[in-house]
Amino acid sequence: MDQVVVKGRERNAPDDKIDWRRLAYVLHLSRTLDEMEESRLVPEKKVLYQFSARGHDMAQILLGMQLTGAHDATCGYYRSRPLLLSLGVDPADALGSAMGRAGGYSDGRDIGVVFNYPNRSGASALPMCGGVGAQYTPTAGWAQAMKYYADTLGRADYARDIGVVLGGDGSVASNGFWAAITAATTQALPMLFYIEDNGFGISVPSTVQTPGGNIAANLASWQGLRIFDGDGCDPAAAARLIREAVAFVRDMRKPALLRLTVPRLQGHSFQDTQAYKSEDLVRQEWDRDPLPRLREFLVPAVMTAGEWDDARQKAHDDAELARQAAEARPVADPATVTDNVFYSGAMQAMGGQHRDGYVAPAGTEIPQPSGARMNMVTAIRKTLEHELSMNERVVVFGEDIGPKGGVHAVTLGLQEKFGVGRVFDTSLSEEGIIGRAVGMALAGLVPVPEIQFRKYAEPATEQINDCGTIRWRTNNRFAAPIVVRMPGGFFKCGDPWHSQTNEVAFVHQPGWKVAVPSNAEDAVGLLRTALRGNDPVIFFEHRAMLDHAWARRPYPGDNFTLPFGKAKFTRTGKDITIVTWGAMVQRCEDAAEGISADVIDLRTLMPWDREAVLSSVRKTRRCLIVHEDLGSAGFGAEIAAVVADEAFMDLDAPVSRLTMPDIPSPHNPVLLDWAVPSVERIAERIAALLEF
Repeated sequence: MDQVVVKGRERNAPDDKIDWRRLAYVLHLSRTLDEMEESRLVPEKKVLYQFSARGHDMAQILLGMQLTGAHDATCGYYRSRPLLLSLGVDPADALGSAMGRAGGYSDGRDIGVVFNYPNRSGASALPMCGGVGAQYTPTAGWAQAMKYYADTLGRADYARDIGVVLGGDGSVASNGFWAAITAATTQALPMLFYIEDNGFGISVPSTVQTPGGNIAANLASWQGLRIFDGDGCDPAAAARLIREAVAFVRDMRKPALLRLTVPRLQGHSFQDTQAYKSEDLVRQEWDRDPLPRLREFLVPAVMTAGEWDDARQKAHDDAELARQAAEARPVADPATVTDNVFYSGAMQAMGGQHRDGYVAPAGTEIPQPSGARMNMVTAIRKTLEHELSMNERVVVFGEDIGPKGGVHAVTLGLQEKFGVGRVFDTSLSEEGIIGRAVGMALAGLVPVPEIQFRKYAEPATEQINDCGTIRWRTNNRFAAPIVVRMPGGFFKCGDPWHSQTNEVAFVHQPGWKVAVPSNAEDAVGLLRTALRGNDPVIFFEHRAMLDHAWARRPYPGDNFTLPFGKAKFTRTGKDITIVTWGAMVQRCEDAAEGISADVIDLRTLMPWDREAVLSSVRKTRRCLIVHEDLGSAGFGAEIAAVVADEAFMDLDAPVSRLTMPDIPSPHNPVLLDWAVPSVERIAERIAALLEF
């Protein structure tokens, strides 16, 4: 069992390794910004979302002053501004972001307490999230990237860099916390869990979040985790514990958890009156205020009373200048609010391989087939193998993808060839898989996580959503291009847990590209484009087509790439347009036998080829949309709406959709065959439209 460092108040001389004067200044600056918001900017409705950091501030600043590694990174939450100030964030950016003005963290797109700070010459603050606990697994991913660069790629300049995550006592009940603890300890990641325990999650006591209210005590026997526990209001104790915890992670390359007790001296947010606290408790919390304790500790041991007052006055003056500068900033042009959903030529400040100078090899849309026809499983594996061999930043991981080769055998043999550092199994946590992938991508790797089945993505929904919005909500300061491989759809039989498609859910998540190949050749081209691209991608592998005879194609070559948003006409004709994708392409082709029809395989749903569909409909004057997903709010509804909006006068018949009914996928093959559009039913619908 790792040693527990017991909390206690210390009265020893100030540690000469700490810049106490800078600590005093930044602490005064943080307090002044809090007071300025509460007394002026919130009442004037210039700040709409305010959280005070009083009580948390001194220890956070001490922590930030220890993050000296060139590739250190931290991820906090909505009470983390003191940490950002200690890293060097401009106070005008901090206030301007709180006011939603142009520039700053997000150009007014995100609330001002959701911070980020790209810093390519020192410690960065990773994009924070509004969801409690969502910061843990991306930070674990960053720490894993540090280990990968140092150990697998032999980069000595990463050998002492770490990831630090901040969380409160409420967040330790979240899935993200436990997923990250598991990953950090099983993989021995250089990661510090910094828990600010103020006793309340909004109004709920910490004893409701954690038995006994002390997460450090509960994790004392957790193997592979060093525990530090103490008082975040005592300058000497907090400084020592923070320095020792950071040094342990940096030197030993192992995870640690540091819990510091701190008072939350204001409400959870500006609107919170703290009626759930007794007057005695509030008084006790103010008695623990670290600001007067720091003054008592430093004056006169380190600075005179006059120097302390000078630091306070300088902080006040700097805050006032920051306020003036922030208020002078305009609101961003509303016409720009749709920029930076996807990469569009302007490079992000941090994240992804392209930011580090990667230039994709030249590709071609012209296949150069060689060898016998192969199934989609083999084609995907061959593509992954080639990109792994060409690009040391590519890492492949997920549940059972190592020696087993995945439940569909797609990754079979890759770990044996490339090693456990590049192709590795994970714990059973989709939150952990996707969250870690995000952190790795922010650190410049190309993560290729696998989710075993589409339905299993549900526990990772928050991380998927947050990943897609990173570029937009940071206004191109950060991006996390990951490629999520995800099998789904029916295969021989169905069931509600393994046979779901529901690709439309990802289309509705801003920032994600979505590929749905129907055959081996397209799978190669789309996957290679995704792996060499600069946006997050959902790569949907339909289970029925992985080994389907129709989907087999010769390997199209190592340079074959396909652009997203370009459909393929698998048949051409003049009487009807049939729009489809995935497993339905083969069925639509069979149903259109003997019919003069355009059969359009969209290949990607985000973006999708609107012009191909509209040009075909204007020619054939009839449109049938076929997909396996449910009818209500399925992606076919989007296509139908666009056709109705933009080609209504060209139609000779109503736009028609053929889909599954609004039910989960049934298990018995007879029930499944009834539910999924069949060749016979597609042919019947074609005939009905032609007769209209």
